[in-house]
Amino acid sequence: MGRTSDTREKLIDTATELMWRDSYNAVSVDDICKKAGVKKGSFYHYFPSKIALANASMQTCTADMKGHYDDMFSPTRPPLARFDLMIDFVIDHQKEIAEKYGHVCGCPFVTIGSELAAQDDAMAQTIGSILDMKTAYYKSALKDLIDLKLIPATTNVDEKAQEIFSFIVGQLTIARIRDDISYLENHMKQSLRSLIGAA
Repeated sequence: MGRTSDTREKLIDTATELMWRDSYNAVSVDDICKKAGVKKGSFYHYFPSKIALANASMQTCTADMKGHYDDMFSPTRPPLARFDLMIDFVIDHQKEIAEKYGHVCGCPFVTIGSELAAQDDAMAQTIGSILDMKTAYYKSALKDLIDLKLIPATTNVDEKAQEIFSFIVGQLTIARIRDDISYLENHMKQSLRSLIGAA
């Protein structure tokens, strides 16, 4: 049982690294198997296709991320502090990954998901669930900001949460394109507060 679990997890971890570092289309099943030290037959024992492995990778990343978001967006924290902590987490993670892979990698859900969501219903559902999960955290914090009269009571929290998600994804995409996280470090926190309406 341990060997089965280890092999599957090794394939998921390797796929996450290679697809996030490069792209889904730039990485082959052979590349993944070679890097993971797994035979191709074993790959197809666990995953019927590369896209199924990519989907498993996204689900694993989501499960790992959820614990961080549960902590950062705890209702015990002031609502603006929740967003500040999220930005700090994003920046620290981008630095860590850039140091490991040699360049800024941006958001893995965009890097992998944008290539595949239109091709595969299961991947589209996974990406949609990630969007729903993240915006749920944002909505909760926005509602608390309204209750504290820190943003207007007329704020549409559903629309604003979507805007926050798009803003973060957009900034991470630009950082990947430019291979530079200086904007994230110097401006992202204040820009997000302006977007929220609590600058």
